[in-house]
Amino acid sequence: MVLLAVTEFVANSAAFAYFTAGALRRNISSGTLPRRFPLQLTTKSVGGFCPQLQQRYPDLPMELQLWARQPPLLSCHPHGLHGVLFASAEAFVVLPNASRVPAFL
Repeated sequence: MVLLAVTEFVANSAAFAYFTAGALRRNISSGTLPRRFPLQLTTKSVGGFCPQLQQRYPDLPMELQLWARQPPLLSCHPHGLHGVLFASAEAFVVLPNASRVPAFL
């Protein structure tokens, strides 16, 4: 029999280590999303939220950059491990020459 115990200290130490190492950063592009995902990252699909973006950059791919602003806060409860992540996201339009134009934060 093996008993594994994880305390809040261990979980928060691991979260701090991942945050400090920069492992809580992700770039999401249309190539990383499944084809059946309901929202594709293009200016056409985001045009409902921001029509000016679609007018200025018609049907171009987009990229999302996500990152944690603070180390995650984890707490142990009888039903499991709960966490809070303070994050930010920035969207870019990818131009045909592969340069990125900031769209919104």
